Amino acid sequence: MQNDYILQPNVDLDGLTRSVKGYDQNDVACEINVVEEQPLTIFLNGQEIVTAMTIGDYPDYLALGFLKNQGMLGADENVLGIDYDEDLKIVVVRTDGQTIYEEKLKKKTRTSGCAVGTVFGDMMEGLENLVLPSAELRTSWLYHLSNVINQTPSLYLKAGAIHGTVLCDKDKPLVYMEDVGRHNAVDKIAGWIHMHNETVADKILYTTGRLTSEMVIKCALMGIPILVSRSGFTAWGVEIANQVGLTLIGRMRGQRFMCLAGKDRLIYDEK
Repeated sequence: MQNDYILQPNVDLDGLTRSVKGYDQNDVACEINVVEEQPLTIFLNGQEIVTAMTIGDYPDYLALGFLKNQGMLGADENVLGIDYDEDLKIVVVRTDGQTIYEEKLKKKTRTSGCAVGTVFGDMMEGLENLVLPSAELRTSWLYHLSNVINQTPSLYLKAGAIHGTVLCDKDKPLVYMEDVGRHNAVDKIAGWIHMHNETVADKILYTTGRLTSEMVIKCALMGIPILVSRSGFTAWGVEIANQVGLTLIGRMRGQRFMCLAGKDRLIYDEK
C-alpha cells in the first residue's frame, strides 16, 4: 500500500533480525526470522542514566525521547549534541544544563512493559495541572489508519515479537517506530518530536501495546491528546486518561474499537 510516511520501519536494515533454524509441529526443519536485541546505555552529559534493551535502530531518538519522557530535560535546557558509539553501545546526550539526578535515580518503578520498562521518580509528576489540547477524532480516520498501518512493511510482519508506535495526523500516519518494548517505541517517537520541534496538539498516537498507566502518562506528558491501540486497557490507565482528559481508544481491530475515556472528541462520521 502506498503511503506518505516521513519515517517508517526499514525491515532490510542489517542487524535488526537474524535467520534461525528450527523445527515445526510436524518435525520439519525450517528457518524463521527472529528479532535481535542489544543493550544501549544512555548517558546525560557525564552521568549514566539507564541501560535499555533495544533493537538498536535510532539510538539518538530513543535516548532523547527517554530523557524527555522521564522529565530529565528541562524546558529551557538546550541539547548541544548526541554522540553514539556503536562498538560500546553507548549514547551520550549533551546539554547546556546540569545533570544532578542521584535522588531521582534512586526511586525506580518497574513498569508492566515488555523488556521491563523503568520509570524514575514519581510516575504522576507533571500531571497535576496538565490540560491537554482540544482536538477531534473521526471514526473514518481510525478505520483508515488501522488499514494502512497494518499493511505497512514492518519487523512485526517479518519476525514478530516486537511493538510498534505511530505518530499520526488525522488519517495520515507520519512516523512509525518499532522496538522490543512498547515504551522504547514511544520514546523514539518522543525523541523525533523533540528533535524536529513537531507540533503535537492535534496528533494521534497509535500503538500496538497495552494501554497501561505508563503508556497513558507518557502520551499525556508528550502533549498528545489521543491514544489508540489495537490491544486492551488496564484500569489505572483508564483512570489516569479520564483524570487528564485524554481520549483513549483500545481493542481497535478493523472497524471495531472501544473508547473508555475522552469520548467528547469522537465524531462518528462513518458507520
